Amino acid sequence: MNKEHLSRRNLLKFIGGSSVTLSTLSPISLMTGCETIKNKKKNSHLPSFKDDVVLADELSYDLLISWGDPINQSEVFGFNNDHINLIPLNDKEVIMWVNHEYHHPLFVGGWERTKENIDMERALVGGSILKLKKAANNWQVVLNDPMNKGVRGDTKIPFHNDIKIKGSKNAIGTIANCSGGKTPWNTFLTCEENYHLFYGDYHYQTKSFTPPKNGGWNSIYPHPPEHYGWVVEVNPFNDETKKLISLGRFAHESATCHKTKDGRVVVYSGDDKEDEFIYKFISKTNDSLDEGVLYCADTINGRWLPLDLELSPELKKVFDSQLDVVTYARESAKILGATPQNRPEDIEIHPKTGEIFVALTNNKKKGDFHGSILKIQENNNDPGSLTFESETFLLGGLESNISCPDNMAFDQNANLWITTDISGKALGTAKYKKFGNNGLFVIPSSGEHQGEVIQVASAPIDAEFTGPCFSPDQKELFLSVQHPGEMTKDLKSPTSTWPNREIPKPSVIVIKGKYLESFTQR
Repeated sequence: MNKEHLSRRNLLKFIGGSSVTLSTLSPISLMTGCETIKNKKKNSHLPSFKDDVVLADELSYDLLISWGDPINQSEVFGFNNDHINLIPLNDKEVIMWVNHEYHHPLFVGGWERTKENIDMERALVGGSILKLKKAANNWQVVLNDPMNKGVRGDTKIPFHNDIKIKGSKNAIGTIANCSGGKTPWNTFLTCEENYHLFYGDYHYQTKSFTPPKNGGWNSIYPHPPEHYGWVVEVNPFNDETKKLISLGRFAHESATCHKTKDGRVVVYSGDDKEDEFIYKFISKTNDSLDEGVLYCADTINGRWLPLDLELSPELKKVFDSQLDVVTYARESAKILGATPQNRPEDIEIHPKTGEIFVALTNNKKKGDFHGSILKIQENNNDPGSLTFESETFLLGGLESNISCPDNMAFDQNANLWITTDISGKALGTAKYKKFGNNGLFVIPSSGEHQGEVIQVASAPIDAEFTGPCFSPDQKELFLSVQHPGEMTKDLKSPTSTWPNREIPKPSVIVIKGKYLESFTQR
């Protein structure tokens, strides 16, 4: 089947179909059972190349918070906000976590690697905890609330269980915070992704070090790269944080929690780099992620392979300790024969079927310019299983009208919402011109347009939407607008001036309206 010529009939043919192996490219398989959704016609003004958040009809947005806005008397909202997660307190109040993935020296202090500039950058990455309150149908940050605080690139964070790495039981800072998750006991999980941009990386088998490129911090703060690349657990109620060594070290894109049939916690993660792997962690108990087994996916044979010295003896030929195995998880997974993927990014779980959806953004080196979404069905529908089946759920490209899927979210009616990540350098070029700026899309799970990829919003110039997260009643969608104007070379002529028409500012917006509610409300 030619993946650039998949008809709607072929798409819908797979609704409710059984899983197949990865080699069978079935483009889409949606579960039914939700109320009928009518009149979801594509909006003629989308896609867009405008320097604005362009929305489908019957939608509007509020600007919640932007880089530089105060969150308390000493800290401001950080740069390049990404993943968003919520803990509801009551009908009108929530605690929000927002990642701050990376800085842009041009907008912060400048490219010169001085201690002053780097200290400013360290204070703007990591994450923010915010108290929100809904009044008159609008969400607002409760300024100077005691809950508001930053967990940033200069925050002292212990490794869990007093584990010592490179001579220390603590790391200084959390960095490169991309996607994340939330535990069943209401703590936030924030993922350290491209840590190498800050402190470089060390390679265990070759005993070699790759320094960071321009913008790194190791010239002033020579912290070991092994202190980064972890999942960090943040308790917003008591200020406790810890780096979870058990979940392995790599460019974590997500930390999506599920539960086994016997109540233990499973965490799914993608390693966001070409030809890297999909992972899952199975906890030892049902109330902690401190202990358990980390696995990598062999999607060719449908097996989860344990990154464990005792369960995988071949690792003993290379590594001296279990700590080394998880610290250099990429090298461990390669030894075990995990299946290389095309940039595994966000992972989400179907709310009705329990199937696992993995965004594979692209792999240009292999000719995959538009990416895909992989669906995994665990054996016996148990996340604790060590075998599974998988199939391609969606192929990006001209036929599906979506390119480079990145972050995802299911609403309560099992409609799948997707944001895209076409790089700033590629936006508008020949292969991507049809798609306009990066966007927000929805795939309805039922109704007249079931199975279609429908664009809902378009991002400003150079930006991408990230971290889609629904309000508790699902009448609003919180969304990060990340790195508008990223390709700017001169502050006097920025490529974007969103949102204030002066300089570009990464921001969180709140999308609302009848069009959104027609999907999310029962």
